[in-house]
Amino acid sequence: MPQEPRPKRYPPPEFPPRRAAAFATTPPAIFPVLLGLCGLAIAVRAGSGFLGVDRAVADLGSGVALAIWAFGVLAYGLKLRRRPGVIFEDLKVMPSRAGLAAGTMGGMASAMLLVPFSPRLAMSLLLASLLAHGVLALLTLRVLVALPTEAREVNPSWHLSFVGFIVGAPVAIALGQDGLARGLFYMTLPVAVAIWGLSAKQLMQRIPPAPLRPMLAIHLAPAALFASVATGLGLDVLALVFLAFGVAMLVAVGFGLRWITVSEFSALWGAFTFPLTATATAFLIQGGVLGWAGIGLLFAALGVVPVIAWKVLRLWPGGRLAAKTNAAEA
Repeated sequence: MPQEPRPKRYPPPEFPPRRAAAFATTPPAIFPVLLGLCGLAIAVRAGSGFLGVDRAVADLGSGVALAIWAFGVLAYGLKLRRRPGVIFEDLKVMPSRAGLAAGTMGGMASAMLLVPFSPRLAMSLLLASLLAHGVLALLTLRVLVALPTEAREVNPSWHLSFVGFIVGAPVAIALGQDGLARGLFYMTLPVAVAIWGLSAKQLMQRIPPAPLRPMLAIHLAPAALFASVATGLGLDVLALVFLAFGVAMLVAVGFGLRWITVSEFSALWGAFTFPLTATATAFLIQGGVLGWAGIGLLFAALGVVPVIAWKVLRLWPGGRLAAKTNAAEA
């Protein structure tokens, strides 16, 4: 009789449990809330300009947001240094894939915060972030092609990976690079429209699982950014169209908030942060009555964004956030 194959041998459990090296499990899920904090600093600056008040608080917030984002990038950079291939493992998991895209978008938002202090440094950071985001988008496509069909379905996080370049357009306008801003605007617009359309079709066909519903808020961010860019480029009609579209989605999220947040708090709640701050900024730069609507959104963001960021970031020490989001270990 043929001999039965031996069962696979597993290593005995370690005691005490092995501790991962410093930053080896840095979870990309930190980046959506870091992007939200950068967006909040941008909105506070816009609010200060609208109200005509001292920008010292806005500048302080900008410094804090920049420092936290830079630390997050350093932490993930140390993880990559230990094992560069870990990025492919992170890209296979949706929360990490969205987080990495938010990380490079955070670089573009950070460049916006640097514009008043060092335009040259802001331009360098913008170009580096756009390049990094482009490389990341290509790596994401490579990973998605190899995943099972069900894992390749369009979801709101695709906005981050493939439309996230638009975050750099307001920075380009602030730096006097209108040509670059127009290129980013017209390059990302059809991609965003396609994702909106496919996502709407999916939403009509089936209800998303409760834990993933907070990500629906991501759909709001491109509309707000397109409105801001259109305003900066003098495309007033387009700006109003995107503002109206954003308001419609904001109202939908507001009425469905209980349904969207029915599941317990998770790192995916970071999806609420940047869309809210980007929408506030889009209204603030309009001025007039719309600017006052932006002030209302800004106060809402001041109450919501830091709380979500704190609740997510406090899970980082000890590897709890990495475990909850299936982040890879280097």
